Amino acid sequence: MRILTREQYDWAVARVEELLPLVGDDTPTNDPASIELEILSNLVADYSDEHFAIGDPDLASVIRERMFEQGLTQKELAGKIGVTPSRISEYLSGKKEPTLPIARRIHDVLHIDAGIILGVA
Repeated sequence: MRILTREQYDWAVARVEELLPLVGDDTPTNDPASIELEILSNLVADYSDEHFAIGDPDLASVIRERMFEQGLTQKELAGKIGVTPSRISEYLSGKKEPTLPIARRIHDVLHIDAGIILGVA
């Protein structure tokens, strides 16, 4: 069994919201509301994964986000990782990929997951 249409998905989400207050940690697993909630939650999650997936982040957007969070300019980041500001611009535009040593420095300075830096996340 699976959700096939957006209408079915919307109905299932509304039903999950109705069931949530009825099921708690102490509700037996054989309770009808608990069973229905479990089934519908799984169906909603499967539909969401298939139709609303965000996808993996790209390195440029993660670098931009971390620079923003840390209040860094391109020039400041360049100084911290030992490249020129124009090289940072190339990373942000997707024109260049960092070398492995620079990728390590980006990881150390911006705390970006290595999988994202290497493009395998």
